[in-house]
Amino acid sequence: MTMLPPRRFLPSFSLLSAFEAAARTGSVTAAAEELGLTQSAVSRQISALERQLGVALFLRERQTIRLTIAGDTYVREVREALRRISNASLNLRANPSGGTLNLAILPFFGTRWLTPRMPRFLKEYPGMVVNLITRLEPFDFRFDTLDAAIHFGAPRWPGAVLTALMDETVIAACSPDLFARHCLKAPEDLLKAPLLHLNTRPDAWEMWFGQQGVSFDALHGMLFDQFITMAEAATAGLGVALLPRVLIARELELGRLVEAVPDTDMRTGDYHLAYPPDRASYPPLMAFRTWLLTEIGKDRLARSGSIGQ
Repeated sequence: MTMLPPRRFLPSFSLLSAFEAAARTGSVTAAAEELGLTQSAVSRQISALERQLGVALFLRERQTIRLTIAGDTYVREVREALRRISNASLNLRANPSGGTLNLAILPFFGTRWLTPRMPRFLKEYPGMVVNLITRLEPFDFRFDTLDAAIHFGAPRWPGAVLTALMDETVIAACSPDLFARHCLKAPEDLLKAPLLHLNTRPDAWEMWFGQQGVSFDALHGMLFDQFITMAEAATAGLGVALLPRVLIARELELGRLVEAVPDTDMRTGDYHLAYPPDRASYPPLMAFRTWLLTEIGKDRLARSGSIGQ
């Protein structure tokens, strides 16, 4: 367990709140109004913090204040610390039993695969609270309030343990109307159709055409920053998109999307559950990890059963 620094190096919450509010608003008066204090009280708290730290945090110029270089660096860390304390307090108030899991999710995976299954998890573990927060990129667990994250891509996340979940296979999908309009039959036919691109996977179509042995010059089309928006665009007939098969199963079943060219699936990577080593034995995370692997196993059996029929 990490020991806290000596008490004399730990400013009180009231001093830090006054400093952060003044730094954010750029005004002692505005900070006082926000905190419900007098202007002189906020000034005294800031001065007390500077004396405790032995560092000037603001430059006083007539009726204005401006952060020093040291103050600007310090407020960034203080603001993050206050945010974490606030989130921890809200979580505890929402679930006094402490059975809370803060999970970072990828938007499309969270919306299409995880969220519809969450009622089953909550039924199996009544009283547990799962907070879902969207994160697109890996982050440092040491400086965040999240317990775990769903990660896609190479099995690399510095400072984290990774549990393999499932692989991802994408298919070229489009609306039935676009499919008929462009008479799509073979991979090379897609070169004449509008293609939809994901900015986090800029070379996906190049890889797909390369896998199909189709040569091309340049590939153009609309650009999206998230799968979920691109999937809606494909459904609306704006173009052909490379989408994870497992995440558009509903659209394929309802006929809102069709495979542009059958049997051209492309494996793109794997999903993992990432978490810091010191949370490996955290009961809510252990329960969620076990349930998640069980759900994925059921899906795998269902898919193999349907293939065998």
